[in-house]
Amino acid sequence: MRAALREDPDVVLIGELRDLETIESALRIAETGHLTFATAHTNSAYQTINRIIDVFPDSQQGQVRTQLSLVLEGVMCQTLLPRRSGGGRVAAVEVMVPTAAVRNLIREDKIHQLYSVMQAGQEKNGMQTMNQSLATLVKSRVVSVETALAASSMPNELRDLISRGAGAVPGAGARCIERRSSTPQR
Repeated sequence: MRAALREDPDVVLIGELRDLETIESALRIAETGHLTFATAHTNSAYQTINRIIDVFPDSQQGQVRTQLSLVLEGVMCQTLLPRRSGGGRVAAVEVMVPTAAVRNLIREDKIHQLYSVMQAGQEKNGMQTMNQSLATLVKSRVVSVETALAASSMPNELRDLISRGAGAVPGAGARCIERRSSTPQR
């Protein structure tokens, strides 16, 4: 990764965040102002945040939470589901936008509260939970109820969203991506 930085890139793509050294490098690169993309095998935004922080020794986790809260530009989690029509797959997507509230929760080690902030931040900030995305796919008849429930980590909540006809606000995830791409680079 040091060699990549010598090339003065605008964007850095790191494969998987799987170990301490890779995560330290990713944070360092992001701190230098490079737009940094990375992948992690997690099922939700809060699991992603926990994975990044938990790899560090307890003595460093406070510093890492602060560091992450300052450089994070977004978390997207996706799962591919078979289409109801049988023609391929469709992505259900969870989107977390690092608002001031999200950054504070990360810094203050209140990761467990991120989900409720994401639920509430859908319309204003373009965030959406996986269940909101799944409910939208069911509502628009792209995936079956059974498929969505099998993909959900909280099927009771998803059942409730489906029964109320709720889902993602149209374009929620897309608005978040648009807003981030039009933000001036640091």
